[in-house]
Amino acid sequence: MRDQPNSVDLLEWYDHHARVMPWRVGPAERAAGIAPDPYRVWLSEIMLQQTTVAAVKDYFLRFTTRWPTVSALADAEDADVMAEWAGLGYYARARNLLKCARVVANEMQGKFPANYEDLLKLPGIGPYTAGAVSAIAFDRPSTVVDGNVERVMARLFDVHTPLPAAKPELTDFATRLTPTDRPGDYAQAVMDLGATICSPRNPACGICPWREPCKARDSGTAADLPKKTPKKPKPVRHGVVYVAKRVDGAFLLERRPDSGLLGGMLGWPGSPWQEGEIPPHSRPIRAEWKTLSGEARHTFTHFHLRLTIKTALVPMDRSPDTGFFVEKTAFSPSDLPTAMRKAFDLYSKS
Repeated sequence: MRDQPNSVDLLEWYDHHARVMPWRVGPAERAAGIAPDPYRVWLSEIMLQQTTVAAVKDYFLRFTTRWPTVSALADAEDADVMAEWAGLGYYARARNLLKCARVVANEMQGKFPANYEDLLKLPGIGPYTAGAVSAIAFDRPSTVVDGNVERVMARLFDVHTPLPAAKPELTDFATRLTPTDRPGDYAQAVMDLGATICSPRNPACGICPWREPCKARDSGTAADLPKKTPKKPKPVRHGVVYVAKRVDGAFLLERRPDSGLLGGMLGWPGSPWQEGEIPPHSRPIRAEWKTLSGEARHTFTHFHLRLTIKTALVPMDRSPDTGFFVEKTAFSPSDLPTAMRKAFDLYSKS
């Protein structure tokens, strides 16, 4: 058994097995002198937070087709960006995306800073994203630690401290292994290793480039790592949404406040969300409301949401107390966040 893992073995594996992604400059291209576009690296990393590669690809391609540079994104209308983001979740990311793009475009001449510390000062960029952009876009030896890297480090060094308490220890191991030669490729290689070989279930240890120095493989504990502290059960919150359709086909919508869940997004007017009974609230427009059978269900990071749906058909001359009507030709369900789109889907089937 080799005593210590090294970046050379991993990079050799990556040169042959790197995943192909629309935002990635592959190892062969990079060796040929093609540098990554920091804008595309940053955009992909923001999109990938709490989301899968498969889910992000189409969003990334639409964004970069519509807004090919950070300056183009900075000039975009907030509502257009939020609409394109709909379905990716964690909508504060989209608001910070715009804030960051405008800082880079207006205060930094459209150029992202290369070093970790300066990246960390930008809106919406935390330690992981700063490390990823610094390493991948600028080939700086910054430590990059996501869930895949945590899993690789926990197994490589047979760390049994449960997450999240193990994060500092795992980050320290990741820092020690980060090379000064090809750090950008290395950062992507270790994430690829965790996503494809050192997977959460049934890791393919037999074909892993780090199988020899892996302490968990040697001790037979790889499949049990990383350990995680059990999560508390998520509470269930209840609310009601009002789907009002005008006789000409227009729908009554509101734009949610910038702060809070689904901030800045279009949605159906409705009640606050809370545990227990639906809280008192005002209806958005005078109408004869009917309650649909069933409920729209959606899960956020910290709670499950159950939405009762009330519907009504309203005349042309009636004005809403809350929200505004969106004409039939301008309404697109895809502009709604997932929770609100689920409510519309139930309405459409009724």
